[in-house]
Amino acid sequence: MKNLLMTGLALATLATFAAQAQDTNSGTQTPSGEWTGSGELGYASTTGNSRSQNINAKLTLNQETDQWKNSFFLDALRSKGQVTVTEDNGSTYKQFDTTANRYDVGASAGYKLDPRSYVVTAIRYDHDDFAANRWQGTVSIGYGYMALKTDRTQLSFEIGPGYTEYQPATGTEVINGETVPLTQPRQSEVVARGLVNYKYRITDNTSFDDTYLTEAGSKNTYMQNDAGLAVSMTKKLSIKVGFQVRHNSQVLPGIRRTDTLTTTNLVYNL
Repeated sequence: MKNLLMTGLALATLATFAAQAQDTNSGTQTPSGEWTGSGELGYASTTGNSRSQNINAKLTLNQETDQWKNSFFLDALRSKGQVTVTEDNGSTYKQFDTTANRYDVGASAGYKLDPRSYVVTAIRYDHDDFAANRWQGTVSIGYGYMALKTDRTQLSFEIGPGYTEYQPATGTEVINGETVPLTQPRQSEVVARGLVNYKYRITDNTSFDDTYLTEAGSKNTYMQNDAGLAVSMTKKLSIKVGFQVRHNSQVLPGIRRTDTLTTTNLVYNL
C-alpha cells in the first residue's frame, strides 16, 4: 500500500503539470495559471549545558487555470536532543538522540465545473516515527466549492469519500507488573475527507491563513489544523509564525492522541 500511495502521488503530481501544459498549448491558460507558492525553512540549535538541533521545512505550490485548480505540498521536521536512557539495572545516562522525524507529502487536482465549484482528487502520505501512527496514506475524490474569493479573503471547502491505510505506533501495556510493548496490525478503512482553506490579508504586508483537514472513519478519525501569520519584509521574503495541531481519535495505550508544532520560519515566495 505504501508503494501504491507513493506511485499514485507521483502520478497525481505529473497529472497536474500535464494539465498545465495542455492548457498552455491550447491557449486557454489564464495569466494566473502559472505555478505559484512558497518555501519555508526554520532552524534552531543549542550547545553548552543543553544540546539540541531542530529543522523544519515546507514547500507549497498552487496552480489555477480556466479549467484546473491544482496543488502540491511537502513538509518535513527533524529534531535531536538530549534524552535520558534508563538501563535494566535502574541506572540512567544522557544521550543525544532523535526526538522528532517526520515528513508529509500530498497533491490534488481539481477539474472546474464552473468558476466556483470543482471535482477534486487528492492523495496524502504521512510518515512519523514519534506519532500515534508510524505512517498513514489516504486517497480520495470529492466536490470542492470556492465560497468566497476577493482581493483580501479566500474561503473554500472540499468534501468526499476516500480510502486510508495506516500503521499504528507501538503502545505499551502492563502484564504481571511489567511494561511490555503492544502492537497492532496495519489498519485500513473507508473515510470521509473534509478540507477547509481560509486566507485573509490583514494589511498590505500581513496575512493569515488556516487549513483544516479531517479524515473520519469508523476505526479512527484524523484531524489536522495548520494556522499561520506571515509578515512580508520584501516582495519575496516573509517571516511566518505557524501553529499545527494533529489529533487521532483512537490510539494504543501509552500513546497520546494529540501532537502540536509551533514554528517560526523564513518564507520565500515563489
